[in-house]
Amino acid sequence: MFAAKNGHLECLKFAHENGCPWDNRTCSRAAENGHLGCLKYAHENGCSWNSRTSCNAAENGHLECLKYAHENGCLWDSLTCCTAGRFGHLEVLKYAHENGCPWDAYTCSNAAENGHLDILKYAHENGCPWNPETCCNAAGFGVLELLKYAHKNNCPWDEGTCMRAAAGGHLLCLKYAHENECPWNAHTCNSAAENGHMETLKYAHENGCSWDEHTSCKAAGYGGLNVLKYVHEKGCPWDEQHAFLLLEMAVWTPSNMPMKMDVHGIKTHASVLLFMAS
Repeated sequence: MFAAKNGHLECLKFAHENGCPWDNRTCSRAAENGHLGCLKYAHENGCSWNSRTSCNAAENGHLECLKYAHENGCLWDSLTCCTAGRFGHLEVLKYAHENGCPWDAYTCSNAAENGHLDILKYAHENGCPWNPETCCNAAGFGVLELLKYAHKNNCPWDEGTCMRAAAGGHLLCLKYAHENECPWNAHTCNSAAENGHMETLKYAHENGCSWDEHTSCKAAGYGGLNVLKYVHEKGCPWDEQHAFLLLEMAVWTPSNMPMKMDVHGIKTHASVLLFMAS
């Protein structure tokens, strides 16, 4: 397997000729890393393969490996197209689709999640299904052109679109979604507060998006003092959950501190604690 993974054909030959066992991982590793010679040798000498070989070839854009595998009867499934879409390999996706490889909504949603507009266009224009996850992922990636393309071509969306835009601080995407009647709910404000995105939080609140006590809780735990002050001054509710949160803050010490906490984080949480105690 390691010989195939690293493209060492002579080592692979020696190992096989001297009784070293192999399995479908040998082919999948060869395809994953684009080692066509190793893939050919393994297959021609009886090594098994499965759909993972096709998927791995697609993942890293190794079109020749994918072609060889397909032309020699290797299985593939919707994960092949999904993976090509996720990693932006348009030629691989085209080959797979044009040769009968199935695809599903994950092809579009994965393309959107990773900002691959060309993949999204190709998939949609060639009949690939999509669902609200495509808009949700486009908003989360934060490229307005992606979101516009999906929406203008009648891709459905739901509250997740606004929530993901807010969570990522993508104000333009949030504005576009709201102005085009995408629904939102308290999760939009919660996500903005949790990630410290004041501008998206302000926009959502000032345009009628609901919030609840979880918004304050997220602001206290993650968003920082400015966000907490804003939601409090604007009348956002809070409840006993915050007392438990403050208790957790109070007992944090360097010995049991979360890995990502630093001096700035300690000062921030101390400021939040003082504000809420006042």
